Amino acid sequence: MLPDLSPIPIKERLSLLFVERCQVDVRDNAFVMIDKQGVRTHIPVGGIACLLLEPGVRLSHRAAHLAAKTGTLLVWVGEGGVRLYSAGQPGGARSDKLLYQAKLALGDQGRLKVVREMYRRRFQEEPPANRSVEQLRGIEGARVKKIYQLLAQRYGVSWKGRRYDADEWDLSDLPNKCLSAATACLYGVTEAAVLAAGYAPAIGFIHTGKPLSFVYDVADIYKFDTVVPVAFKVAAAGPANPERAVRIACRDAFRQSRLLERIIPDIEEILAAGGESPPPPPPEAVGPAIPEKKGLGDAGHRA
Repeated sequence: MLPDLSPIPIKERLSLLFVERCQVDVRDNAFVMIDKQGVRTHIPVGGIACLLLEPGVRLSHRAAHLAAKTGTLLVWVGEGGVRLYSAGQPGGARSDKLLYQAKLALGDQGRLKVVREMYRRRFQEEPPANRSVEQLRGIEGARVKKIYQLLAQRYGVSWKGRRYDADEWDLSDLPNKCLSAATACLYGVTEAAVLAAGYAPAIGFIHTGKPLSFVYDVADIYKFDTVVPVAFKVAAAGPANPERAVRIACRDAFRQSRLLERIIPDIEEILAAGGESPPPPPPEAVGPAIPEKKGLGDAGHRA
C-alpha cells in the first residue's frame, strides 16, 4: 500500500516530459523508465503536469494507476510529439464545472461573450462590436496569417504559409515542422491544465466538433507569446534535429513564462466573462481524487 499522497499543485510542476523507447513501470513505489539494457531512470511523476509517451513506450497498469493518483496527465503522441493519439484524464472532470461550461457553450450570448474575452486576451485589444462568433473567427484568421508573416520576417525565415499534412510529415518544410512540434507541446500542457481544472477538452467556443476544441481555444491565447516565436527561432538556426530542439526550447519557454501558473486562473476568468454563475456542486457530488488535507496552521503557515 502506498502512503497518503501530498500532490504538488499543477502551477508548481514541471510542464511536460517526453518519454520514448522504454518500459514505464513502478519500482520501489516510484515511476521508473527501463531501457533495453535494463538501465532504470526514475521519474518524479508527481512533479510533472504532462507525460508525453512517444512510440516504443510500454506502460504498465501500475504506472497508469500511479499517474492517475498523482494527477499527471498521460498523453500518447507520435514521433517528436507531432500527433496526439490519446490522453488520460487524471482525477476526472467535475459535473458542476462541465454543466457550467456546457451552459455557456450552448447559449448564444454566453458563448459570444466568452469568445470576445478570448479575442481580447489574444490580441490585447477590444474586439470589434456587433460581430458574431463566425465573423470574429474570420477576423482572427486574417490577423493570425499576418502575425505568422511578421514573425517569419523578424527571424529571417522563408515563409510560404501554414501548410502541412500530418500523414505526410516529411513533405512539410522546416518552419511548418517546427510549428507543428511546438504547438503539440503547447496542446499537451494546455490539456493537462484544462483537465486539472475539471473542464471538458471537447466543449469549445471558437473551435467546435473536435475532441480538443476547448484546448485549442485556450492554447491559442498563448500561442504567439510562447511557442510560435520559439518555432521560428529554431527554424532560423536550422538544427540537425529540429523537433528535439523545439521541444527543449518550448520547455524552457513554458518555465520562464510560468505558463502553467497562468492557464487555470485565466480559464476561470474567461468563462466568468460569459455572465453565468457556476452551479454549486450537489451534496452527493464525488470529491476530488486527491483531496487537500487541512493543515494545522492558518493560510500563512506551511502544513
